[in-house]
Amino acid sequence: MRTSNPIFSRWGAARDTEPAHAQAHRPVGAAVGGRPAGDQLANPYAPGADASAGTARNAITMDDVLVRTGTTLGTVALTAVLSWLLLPVDEANLGRSYGLAGGAALVAFVLSMIQAFKRAPSPALILGYAAFEGVFLGVLSSTVSTYLSPGVVVQAVLGTFAVSAAVLLAYRMRWIRVDRRFAGFVASAATGFLLLLAADLLFSAFGAGNGLGFHSGGLGILFGVIGIVLGAAFLALDFKQVEDAVAYGAPREEAWLAAFGLVTTLVWIYLEVLRVLTLFNSDN
Repeated sequence: MRTSNPIFSRWGAARDTEPAHAQAHRPVGAAVGGRPAGDQLANPYAPGADASAGTARNAITMDDVLVRTGTTLGTVALTAVLSWLLLPVDEANLGRSYGLAGGAALVAFVLSMIQAFKRAPSPALILGYAAFEGVFLGVLSSTVSTYLSPGVVVQAVLGTFAVSAAVLLAYRMRWIRVDRRFAGFVASAATGFLLLLAADLLFSAFGAGNGLGFHSGGLGILFGVIGIVLGAAFLALDFKQVEDAVAYGAPREEAWLAAFGLVTTLVWIYLEVLRVLTLFNSDN
């Protein structure tokens, strides 16, 4: 199983396959999951793929994914709360808190990049990423709540859970067709989104004031909504990866990669929801 989040996508294999037990009971040429077989996303743990599937004793289960995801997400939440409480954002301590938050964000990015390019999951790297990401989120959330929009953090957390629940329901009901076309479209859209974000930062850094205008007004809200939609799409891809990993008997250690992808996507959604709610509240 690979991680498919908005930044670190490692999807891809050479074949379109399904589990052997499913093949045995499917008529030749029949659709898979209501979709044409040729449109299916490949799974690296399918029979004949390069990676070897886990043994029955050591195969990944849904409980493994839930436990690792809960541990990783809990680490983010714990360090976020602690940083909110221990790193005040009043005028006397603002510079210090911002410096620590910026340093934590940089460390989290470096750790996530290292894990993204490792072949094997490292729980230490993943939990370290979660801890430092939590510090950044805690200071950012405290700042937004204190100076821009009181109460918006609770709304953003609830909004993130609402988006996640909606995507899970849509995925389970097969209202979302997670196939090659879907993955390609999402990857292209995310690339464009990130390029626009980078351009906005460059314009802001070199004296263009508000950059491309993605930080305020209706354009900022629209940009944030697009970010939420992209995050939701990547969450559907994450669900597909988890489902495939369990179906093909991936090694149990791959549950950590699932947790890494899911938590990174949830952080993405939270930040975009926080952006939209903050801009919306400031305009009213």
